[in-house]
Amino acid sequence: SFILKSLLSNKPQRILERPLYILSQQPIDPQAEQEIIDSIGEVYFSNDSFDMVQHELEKLPPELNLQELEDYRDKLKRQQAAVSKRVADLILEKQPSYVKELERVTALQTNLQLAAVICTNARRQLNVAKAGFTEASLGLLANQRRRQLLTGLLKSLRTIKTLVGELNSKLQDTLEQIEEQLDVALSKTCKHFDVLHYTKVQMAYTLLGKTQTAMDQLHMHFTQAIHNTVFQVVLGYVELCAGNADTKFQKMQYKDLCTHITLDSYIPCLMDLCKALWEVMLSYHRTMQWHEEQDKQETTPPPGHNMTHLWFNFVLNYVKKKLEHGLSRIWQDVQLKVKSYILGTDMSNFKYDDFIVVLDVISRLMQVGEEFCGSKSEVLQESIKRQSVNYFKNYHRARLEELRMFLENETWELCPVKSNFNIAQLHEFKFMGQCRSPSVSPSRQAASSSYAAQEEESLFQQYVQDGNPFEMHIEEKEEETEDVLASNGYESDELEKSVYQEYDSDSDVPEELKQDYVDEQTGDAPLKSGSRETIRSKKKSDYCLNKANAPILTNTTLNVIRLVGKYIQMMNILKPIAFDVIHCVSQLFDYYLYAVYTFFGRNDMYESSGLGLISSRLRTTLNRIQESLIDMNAGVHAPTEDRKEKVPSPHLSHLVVLTNSETLYGLAQRVVATESLAFLAELFESLQSHLDAMMPAAKKPFLQQFYSQTVSTASELRKPIYWVVAAKAIDYEQMLLMMAGVKWDIREIMSQHNIYVDVLLKEFEQFNKRLGEVSRHVRIPLPVSNVLWEHCIRLANRTLVEGYANVKKCSNEGRALMQLDFQQFLMKLEKLTDLRPIPDKEFVETYIKAYYLTENDMEQFIKNHREYSMKQLANLVNVCLGSHINKRARQKLLAAIDDIDRPKR
Repeated sequence: SFILKSLLSNKPQRILERPLYILSQQPIDPQAEQEIIDSIGEVYFSNDSFDMVQHELEKLPPELNLQELEDYRDKLKRQQAAVSKRVADLILEKQPSYVKELERVTALQTNLQLAAVICTNARRQLNVAKAGFTEASLGLLANQRRRQLLTGLLKSLRTIKTLVGELNSKLQDTLEQIEEQLDVALSKTCKHFDVLHYTKVQMAYTLLGKTQTAMDQLHMHFTQAIHNTVFQVVLGYVELCAGNADTKFQKMQYKDLCTHITLDSYIPCLMDLCKALWEVMLSYHRTMQWHEEQDKQETTPPPGHNMTHLWFNFVLNYVKKKLEHGLSRIWQDVQLKVKSYILGTDMSNFKYDDFIVVLDVISRLMQVGEEFCGSKSEVLQESIKRQSVNYFKNYHRARLEELRMFLENETWELCPVKSNFNIAQLHEFKFMGQCRSPSVSPSRQAASSSYAAQEEESLFQQYVQDGNPFEMHIEEKEEETEDVLASNGYESDELEKSVYQEYDSDSDVPEELKQDYVDEQTGDAPLKSGSRETIRSKKKSDYCLNKANAPILTNTTLNVIRLVGKYIQMMNILKPIAFDVIHCVSQLFDYYLYAVYTFFGRNDMYESSGLGLISSRLRTTLNRIQESLIDMNAGVHAPTEDRKEKVPSPHLSHLVVLTNSETLYGLAQRVVATESLAFLAELFESLQSHLDAMMPAAKKPFLQQFYSQTVSTASELRKPIYWVVAAKAIDYEQMLLMMAGVKWDIREIMSQHNIYVDVLLKEFEQFNKRLGEVSRHVRIPLPVSNVLWEHCIRLANRTLVEGYANVKKCSNEGRALMQLDFQQFLMKLEKLTDLRPIPDKEFVETYIKAYYLTENDMEQFIKNHREYSMKQLANLVNVCLGSHINKRARQKLLAAIDDIDRPKR
């Protein structure tokens, strides 16, 4: 019943057909059929919801076998066929009317299908007729009507097109003319910016909707303006200097044109070039200011423009970025143009002041670049560095030769500078900005403070309306005068008259120092040199004060100081060559020191004196200078590359006489030379911090070595230079002869000293008097006086010891007389000099007292006192023989002296 119900509920027609088909294929043995039906499990007939497929799948074994599956399938088919046959039989037997009705339904279905086919064909034929006749005819009519309408419209459109084309052509021509005029107007703002003019131009571009295009054009015009400006400036000077030359300068490239600038026109052309470029950069700066102000005012699109806020902000941002990017581009163009101009001329033969002006102008231009776009101006720095190194190398070589000429013609006379002289009064040091003198007038102080306030502002703030930062240099150069020479004196007596005449004489003053000067610190108007009557009216106290305080300088020293100022000025302007400049500055000092030593200090007499006049540091310094700077083979062979960096050793002028006893063997000249060097060393000490600040970190050890090994040794030259004066001013030989005539083996204690002491003191008194005479002409500073007295006293004391060492026989009373003589000498000597303590006092006293030593003490004395010569020690032992030393002890002590002397041989 389940199977029958399932079949009938789904496809009744096929149910009847299929069982008949199956029945015709199956055997008709009823018994076999019954056995097949009985083999079907009861579970298949349990209920309607039974899932036969799931049941069969669950019955499958874990491991499948194809043959078994096929056999099982055939079994199921036989069961299905038997059940179907049985169902069909039941239907045929129990429901014949149903079968008939089913057949009628089947016939009806067949008829309906035929009718559907007939209707479908009819509709298809109707559609063909509609498409072929009705729609085609009506469509042709509609298309024809539309064609007529479109033909008329086409004629109208053609007429409109012709009118629009003509209008567009006229508008395009008008717009092109307008844009050309706007472009010309825009280009004019690159040199002379005018706010109203630029505002109108920008408004016109805004109305045209070409603000971005305007920015692109603006930068092109600035680039073109830079090129045209520099070309026209240089071309004007070249043609002016060329005169009627036929050279086609107009067709030359700018770089080639720069090579035709003459030396005379170089600086004026450079100034005009920088002024013109300044105008271009100032215009660009003011253009940026205009747009910055507009950005603050305009936050929405201007009225009458169909522009969204987003697009408006985009345009503003584009303009801002374009202008910011253009800063570096414009400055790069300026650098390249100026670089071509700088390198187009060989500056090695420029005057120093002219070259400094060039450096100053380029330095100011680099300052403009830094304020313009924050650039370090590497292009300008590299180009000016190349020129500076080339110029400075030649300049320094010429200055060394000039210094040698000065030294060889120097008579070492005093250059009369003012008592308050300092380097700030020299225009070469004006750039260092020294503090102004208290005598500056209030008006000039106000002007000075006003100038300082201006310096705090940027150049673009100072000259935004008028003026030009490159006009200052000529004005400053016109004020560079100075007043450093003393012009006071008096004629109250003949001695001071001669002093005045020496100070006032023009014979020893170089031409540059005869000019009228103006005090740079006060800025007062130039004063003419005072008349002799005016000078003579000065008070004597003023002269004495000036004489006591004025530094001791020579013309050569003043020249070296000026050179140092120029070198440092160049280094201050162009820091990349700082080391090269400082190295050259050190050579100036080295050569001056070497010359002073060679002229006044080199002497073989003191080498054997045992006084240690030249320290090992000074000797090392002198050897280094001679090896690195002095050309010892000058004039012998052609100069090599190494010798080109050296200078021949200088020679003392034949006008300088150092052998005259009346002048204390050139003491005045020695003082002037040595103290000038000392003053120069003090000047270098005061400049150390300034030089150190500009020296590259890697090169600072050189500067420190220069100061520790050279500058600090300048004062050490006093000992060897003044030793000759001390050695010759006193007649020490006469004292030895007088001491040799004294009898020292006396038997009673004397109360009166020997006459040689008085003679020696007389010599010292005469020496002191002659020092006073020299000091009337040249001030003798206390360190010099002390060195002179120290040398004289040391030599006298050593002469005393030498005289005592020449004694053949001496008693205890004789030794007491020696002490009496020496004490008398010390007592009178202390009245002549303020030098304390008396040099080598113990040297004499110790030697006199050694006479009383025992054998053992004498042996220890010999070992400990190497300052005495072998002769002096041996004489001490021989004189003591017989008194408290026997012959055996004498031999032992002499052997000890010989052992000390042996390593020296």
